[in-house]
Amino acid sequence: MRSGSRNRNVLGTAAVLAGALAAAGLAFAPGAYAVSPGSATATYDCGSWGGGSATLTATQSGTSATITITSAVKTPISVGKDTISSTLTLAKAGGGTRVFTGTKNPAIPANTSVTMGPLSGTVASGDSLNSYFAGTALKMVIFGVTVNCDALTSQSPGPFVFS
Repeated sequence: MRSGSRNRNVLGTAAVLAGALAAAGLAFAPGAYAVSPGSATATYDCGSWGGGSATLTATQSGTSATITITSAVKTPISVGKDTISSTLTLAKAGGGTRVFTGTKNPAIPANTSVTMGPLSGTVASGDSLNSYFAGTALKMVIFGVTVNCDALTSQSPGPFVFS
């Protein structure tokens, strides 16, 4: 009967170890990161290049975040893939800014809305970021020509809040 008792002890110890390992795995698993809302719109004025509503879509992975912008600005000529240098500056609630940059865009046919991104930046947990602030919110360099865009409205439905 001793061997039966020993088997139960071994099985019990194995079960406790398996449970402890599972709990430790959960404790050290990476946290889920989310930005809310995932998408927002804002109105921009890009001077002689036009303006209007733009859609911003945000994603987050830890302290890294990306934003893709589909703007109301239309390019008068075709633009090749990854040829627009973009800088998006977002106002941080409580002061300061966060900057997202990149040279990522799809090939854009003439007279089509410009899409940029994903633009990369760094965020901190709790950052609340909005494109509406004093200064140039969006800067694009297309074929060496700089296009500055001012945000005319706050983002709707609200600023991006990062976790």
